[in-house]
Amino acid sequence: MGEREKPERQRPLGEEQKRADASSEADRRESAALRSRLDRLSADLDANKDLSAGSGEKDLGLSASSFGGAMNLGFRVLAEFVSAVVVGALLGWQLDKWFGTSPLFLLVLLLLGTAAGFWNVYRIAVKPSGPKS
Repeated sequence: MGEREKPERQRPLGEEQKRADASSEADRRESAALRSRLDRLSADLDANKDLSAGSGEKDLGLSASSFGGAMNLGFRVLAEFVSAVVVGALLGWQLDKWFGTSPLFLLVLLLLGTAAGFWNVYRIAVKPSGPKS
């Protein structure tokens, strides 16, 4: 029909080549910078590992003894708290049964047992970890 197709303007091949070269040069520089940072980090880590191995420091990771100590402390805290609450509740229930005051002693001694349980947990938590002088 009477329409003519307009030819697309094409850039000269030299401009695209220059841009590609500049881009690849930037990538090479960035890669070299990252490689040097990685090498420095690896050297620092190796030096730190050698230093800690030479001074006889223990591994700071989760070892069996530290895990066992944490479990021991956790079970102790649980036992202290639960036993204080249960003892308070049982004493209150028994006193209510003897005196015929249905929920009074149960509620009071349950609250006192809970407070005593929290107090026991607090004492465990703030205990100094070093040997006593």
